[in-house]
Amino acid sequence: MGTPDLAAVCLDALLRAPDLKVVGVVTQPDRPKGRDLKLTPSPVKERAVRQGLPVLQPDKARDEAFIAQLAAWQPELIVVAAFGQILPQRILDLPRFGCINVHTSLLPKYRGAAPIQWAILDGEPETGVTLMQMDIGLDTGAILSVERTPIDAADNSQTLHDRLARLGGALLVKTIPDYVAGRITPQPQPAEGVTYAHKIKKQDGAIDWSLPARTVWSRVRGFTPWPGAFTHFAAQPKPFMLKIWEAEPVGGAGVPGEILQADKNGIVVACGGGALRVFVLQREGGRRLTAAEFLAGCPLTPGQRLG
Repeated sequence: MGTPDLAAVCLDALLRAPDLKVVGVVTQPDRPKGRDLKLTPSPVKERAVRQGLPVLQPDKARDEAFIAQLAAWQPELIVVAAFGQILPQRILDLPRFGCINVHTSLLPKYRGAAPIQWAILDGEPETGVTLMQMDIGLDTGAILSVERTPIDAADNSQTLHDRLARLGGALLVKTIPDYVAGRITPQPQPAEGVTYAHKIKKQDGAIDWSLPARTVWSRVRGFTPWPGAFTHFAAQPKPFMLKIWEAEPVGGAGVPGEILQADKNGIVVACGGGALRVFVLQREGGRRLTAAEFLAGCPLTPGQRLG
């Protein structure tokens, strides 16, 4: 049971495992996408259809007809990865070995919707994947296994997502045989250290230049690729939005949002402490450009302000 790319990577891993048999796939209904709002299947559905697997797409996981269809598959274990709906107790109790969830954090840290982004936003040195037995709570189930990975300075939410997806798939294949054989004792999550990673909204990407440079840098990485870290420039005849794609914290001082330097080496912007050197950015409606490419068409000078 899953929907986005992360779940599709986990499905691929299960399909490659010689001692596991995927009997069916559950994913969200097709959604309108693109400028023409064409109904588009989820990445998980695309994988399942290519493999000739049966697919269920319930509007609501509590639907009686859906639960009956799911029960007809007689699953011994249900793997859940970013499905997008809360499962009722009836589904959790359906398989012989219950339901296990692939969660992209080191539980009990970052329970909830956006653990990858918040680990970067908070400047965590590492994160990982936790496999847990599912219960009725929000990511509160007992832990089966964990795989850790450092968060590198070059990581953003996309690169970290891709790495955690691969780790999650490999951890499933490694853990499931031992789990169903009774060789793993589920460990209750500790009561200490619980945090929640609330859902990211588009407006969260707005840059507050009064924050320290390292905090702004973390926001650039954490909000890439969505919703993007963005700011505004009061150009004439009208202001425009700028999305920051790549940057690094550097020394410097000035009024928050003030441009301190603008040349081929980058655009340096003052923050609440230190400064941020911007390497890659994108004007609203334009394409992604290096700082040198951007300045060739839109000169900026020290003393101008962003925000």
